[in-house]
Amino acid sequence: MIRSRWAVAVVALLSAALTARLGLWQLDRAAQKVDLATQLEQRGAMPALAPAELPRNAAEVTGQLHRRVVVTGHWLHAHTVFLENRQMNGVPGFFVVTPLQLSPGDHVLVQRGWMPRDPTDRTRLQPLPRADGAVVVIGRMAPSPSKLYEFDTAASGPIRQNLDLTDFSREIGLPLRPFSVQQLDAPDAPDDGLRRQWLAPALGVGKHHGYAFQWFALCALIIGLYVWFQLLRPRNARTQ
Repeated sequence: MIRSRWAVAVVALLSAALTARLGLWQLDRAAQKVDLATQLEQRGAMPALAPAELPRNAAEVTGQLHRRVVVTGHWLHAHTVFLENRQMNGVPGFFVVTPLQLSPGDHVLVQRGWMPRDPTDRTRLQPLPRADGAVVVIGRMAPSPSKLYEFDTAASGPIRQNLDLTDFSREIGLPLRPFSVQQLDAPDAPDDGLRRQWLAPALGVGKHHGYAFQWFALCALIIGLYVWFQLLRPRNARTQ
C-alpha cells in the first residue's frame, strides 16, 4: 500500500514537472518570437540597402530580411507568374510576381502586388501595363512567396499555386538572387492597378501563449487531482 502511494506520488511529481517545463518552453518560444518581431521592426526602419549591398548567397539573406531596398532594372514580362488562391483584405485573387533584371546575369524576383480574381473565370487575368524601360522598385527584402498546399508540385504556366526560387530559376534559365523583393507603394510610381497591403510576418506569439496556458493548466490539474485523491479524500474518510 505504501509502495503504491509512493509510486503514484513519483508519477504525479514527474508529470507535473514535465508539463510545467513544457509550459515554460512555450513561454520562451513566445519571447523569442517577440524579440524577432522587434528585430524585424528595427530592420524596417533602417536606411534602404544599396544595390551593391544586396546579398548574393543564402547565408547573407537571414540577417537582411525585411530591410528596405531600392533596385533599378527591367521587367522580364514573359516570365510573370500569377500565384492563385491568395487573399488581400479577405478577397481572393492572385499575387503577381515578375523577375527584374538588375544587370545582365543578375536578376531578382519581385512580388509586385495583388490583383482580384475574375469571379466568373479564374483564368481571365487583369492586363498589366507594360513598362519596357528601366524601372525603379522600392520594396523590402522578403523570402520567396509563401507556399500553399498543392497536389501537383510540377506546376507550370502563368497561373500556378506556388513558386520555388531555385526551381523557377532553373525553369526560366536565369540566375535569381536567393530572396525576393516585396514591392511597396511609392508616391511617384505609376499606377499599375495592383494592391500592396502586405501582411506582417505571422510569428505565432499568441499560439505559444495558448499552448503555455494549456500545459500550465494540465500541471495544475495533475497536482489538484493528486492532492484530492491521495491526501484530502483519504483524510476525510478516516475522519468520518
